[in-house]
Amino acid sequence: MRPLELTREQEELRDAVRAVLARHPGHTAWAPLTAQIGAAALAVPEEYGGLGCGPAEVGVVMAELGRVLSPVPYLGSAVLTVEALLASGDREACAKHLPQLAEGTVVGALAWAEALPGQPGPAGHGPGAYGPPAPGGGWEAGDLSARAEPAGTDWLLTGSKRYVLAGPAEPSLLLAFARMDGAAAGPDPGRLGLFELLAAPAAFTVRSTMDRTRPLAELTLDRTPARLLSADGAGVLARVRDLACTALAAEQAGAAARALEVTVRYAKERVQFGRPIGSFQAVKHRLADLHTAVEGARSLALAAAAADAAPEGAAAAKSACSEAYAYVAGEMIQLHGGIGITWEHEAHEYFKRAHGSALLFGSPAAHRERLAARLGFLPAG
Repeated sequence: MRPLELTREQEELRDAVRAVLARHPGHTAWAPLTAQIGAAALAVPEEYGGLGCGPAEVGVVMAELGRVLSPVPYLGSAVLTVEALLASGDREACAKHLPQLAEGTVVGALAWAEALPGQPGPAGHGPGAYGPPAPGGGWEAGDLSARAEPAGTDWLLTGSKRYVLAGPAEPSLLLAFARMDGAAAGPDPGRLGLFELLAAPAAFTVRSTMDRTRPLAELTLDRTPARLLSADGAGVLARVRDLACTALAAEQAGAAARALEVTVRYAKERVQFGRPIGSFQAVKHRLADLHTAVEGARSLALAAAAADAAPEGAAAAKSACSEAYAYVAGEMIQLHGGIGITWEHEAHEYFKRAHGSALLFGSPAAHRERLAARLGFLPAG
């Protein structure tokens, strides 16, 4: 395994991404990130017009996006969509779509999680700090129930999808998981498949959420024409989830580091009783604890990326980085005092991103259970 530090090339990539994000706020960063730096091409193999890099380089970009809470569709398009296409093994689809995804001229999205009947909605609208609506939080293969029925050489998909990572507009390329019906499904009817939508879904709506920095959409499929990319949807989902968790852990570590930087700066500037509050021992102790949490999250995120997003590392990083980020964001508000409680303060944006990302791709508890099962401490599944 490589050392848990960035290489010189990765440091140069970090600096370039940081410079672009400083000059181009919000969604305006997407064009320069893709055209000038080639950020969307990092995970795309060279044979499809990409740079042939891996999770470590993707993690560098994700950490920088996390620092500024960027809303660009990098995670949904350059990670989920690209990795789903690669994991499908469909060379025709890869040759058709990956060059455009690498250029950033096409934005893709993966329709994955689903609403479970009678269960609470997104984070902040149900019981518990992280409270997943089901054991898998809607992200496990067993939670998915959208159906695909054969129609000649294509399929017709029906169902609803939630938490689709999207940009400000409907993606140009949509992939979706669904269960295959009929004899065309082969010896295992009901198994999960990965599909490319050949027509627009019946409905695609970007929802307003507590975290305004991460657009999430819902889509409805009503006999929507689609092409089968892989009949091993469960296998594709497993690999995509590990890569997604590894990328998201890097984002969370980057955001936590930035939240700590802002808090330390404030502690040096805010004067109380004639002294900067950062000089008080109680504040020093809390900042030291936050530094320990941030460095632990960073190390786990780097380790998961260096191990090529292996399931154990991905689960450990997603669980630990989710909770470290939530802890740092909460303390950020507390240590800013009265101004930190103000709704418009940036601390609230970090806080809301922390708790929203903690549930994305499964809660910390769900990933700890997954890790324990893989290590033999719990029954698998």
